[in-house]
Amino acid sequence: MKGKFIVIEGIDGCGKTTQIDELSKWLPNSGLMKKGSKLIKTREPGGSLLGKKLRELILDNNKNNKPSSLAELLLYSADRAEHVSKIIAPALNKNDWVISDRFSDSTLAYQGYGRNINLEIIKNLESIVCQGEYPDLTFYLEISPEESILRRKNEIPDRIESEGMKFLKKVNDGFKLIAKEKNWKVISASQNIQTISKEIKEIVLKKFSNKK
Repeated sequence: MKGKFIVIEGIDGCGKTTQIDELSKWLPNSGLMKKGSKLIKTREPGGSLLGKKLRELILDNNKNNKPSSLAELLLYSADRAEHVSKIIAPALNKNDWVISDRFSDSTLAYQGYGRNINLEIIKNLESIVCQGEYPDLTFYLEISPEESILRRKNEIPDRIESEGMKFLKKVNDGFKLIAKEKNWKVISASQNIQTISKEIKEIVLKKFSNKK
């Protein structure tokens, strides 16, 4: 049997990192994981060693180093191909569990709906780089673009975060469409941390408790 693959998606500032930390502390003692299974916590971009270098390129805020939309898409795809090959697939094949901060649908939301790149091109690339690995469960932490910007007002934005409200609204609309199409578990990220964490844990228990 393979391990389980959980992904948490959402626009910046929705609390993905916090909820992944909460879930990671709880899962090993939840009774869901088989004895000897490990928990791998990862992210995109930057989940692999090569991915860390690609992340620097992708998110670099130097305007003189800004990639074209197509180059940006291909950089994300290269990061994902390496991430799946070196981190995700090996872990799942060892019956380990993987929790990732973003996966392929972030590319669909940001580069597809945000950058207006043809969705079929992105989906075709996805079918190559994901190598048959897709999440068993995806959470979408939903907040408004206005709330996203407010939560990040004291942070130094990376290149993607610097794109502004119009871009963020397009990305957010894209996430909503994808979430509906793929039947994601949608959770309001405007709630407090404990409430969100409780909802996530309950859903994980219901999903996996009889599938160890």
